[in-house]
Amino acid sequence: MNGIILNNERRKVPQSACGLYRPEHEHDACGVGMIVNIRGNKSHELVDAALKVLENMKHRGAEGADNKTGDGAGIMVQIPHEFILLQGIPVPEKGKYGTGLVFLPRDKDVQAEILRVMIEEIEREGLSLMHLRSVPVNSSILGKSAAETEPDIKQVFITGVTEVEGFERKLYVIRKKIERRVSHRDFYIVSLSNKNIIYKGMLSSVQVREYFCDLTQPYFTSGLAIVHSRFSTNTFPTWSLAQPFRLLAHNGEINT
Repeated sequence: MNGIILNNERRKVPQSACGLYRPEHEHDACGVGMIVNIRGNKSHELVDAALKVLENMKHRGAEGADNKTGDGAGIMVQIPHEFILLQGIPVPEKGKYGTGLVFLPRDKDVQAEILRVMIEEIEREGLSLMHLRSVPVNSSILGKSAAETEPDIKQVFITGVTEVEGFERKLYVIRKKIERRVSHRDFYIVSLSNKNIIYKGMLSSVQVREYFCDLTQPYFTSGLAIVHSRFSTNTFPTWSLAQPFRLLAHNGEINT
């Protein structure tokens, strides 16, 4: 069958030209990378190296016609505890607070109502929203499409836990309850954890470092990092669909 073997178990793609098929046109979507210190040591050098991996995957992502609007890119790291303390935020010891980035609408009235719901659900679980931090970003690098939909990005800090065991699950429950009550299209909880944090957006792989100012700070450290450069195929680029996701970073669409 012209170099294509079909059976009930698998389909092998031909290695030579066949019909309309041309092997030189083959390409994969998305780029995924990971760096980890096998001894668990945290450093800013590891974060820097992971961002370089991401920047070297520009060809695995896609951009708009302006070359400034990416389909999406991001990085997942361990919570940089020392960096947070240096911001003057009096968080408790590692593991005893939850944090994460949140995409909020630009409308301040809508934003206030969403924050009210968030505080309500956090307190229902016996915890407190200890601090709300404005995440410093460089919006000047964004392309037109990304800038038009850019959210207000905040970092939440949740405290009040008495037992670390089960805290991650409680944060998951809080997030799901908030999401059930808030359905605004410009609202998205990027991550909420006492272990990891995600920085992502409707960016190209080379924009992540420059957009999120936190990532270039010397005390922003981690012992592992997962990076992702998105090439959207059957979904449109949005801030929320950039990866890594909270528990997943994948190479290819899995929603069909």
